[in-house]
Amino acid sequence: MKQILLFAIALFFASTINAQSDNDYLEIARDVLKTEKKAAIAEVMQLSEVESVPFWNLYNEYQGKLYTIQNKRIAIIKDFAEHYENLSDEKADELWVNSMAYQSELLKLKKGYYKKFKKILPAGKAARFFQAENKIETLINAQLAIDIPMIETK
Repeated sequence: MKQILLFAIALFFASTINAQSDNDYLEIARDVLKTEKKAAIAEVMQLSEVESVPFWNLYNEYQGKLYTIQNKRIAIIKDFAEHYENLSDEKADELWVNSMAYQSELLKLKKGYYKKFKKILPAGKAARFFQAENKIETLINAQLAIDIPMIETK
């Protein structure tokens, strides 16, 4: 299952970088990642029957909000790709400010949902969920670091 998740992540990022003209391909890749990620989370969480329904309801709610925030990250990546050849200092600054805003919004979401997950799960399981989320996010970030070139302004 881990290999499938890695494939889905690689597919997601290959499409993210090249999705400027093909948003349908990006959405397909995101759907594959979503499915594989959910399977990996299910394997990691080892939920009891009592925990399962409230967890998956809250998980789906969290993923919906995460999707919206991730759209902002994709927009930043697309904006960078669109302006990469002739990137000005002003545009580089705008991209970085937008990236920090994305990261702040993501952290705020995680903090809020960690509290919500602790209401339905023991703290250890809530922390395990976010640890798994962070591991997946780290894999994604590593691939992005490889695929996205350094900023060079003109």
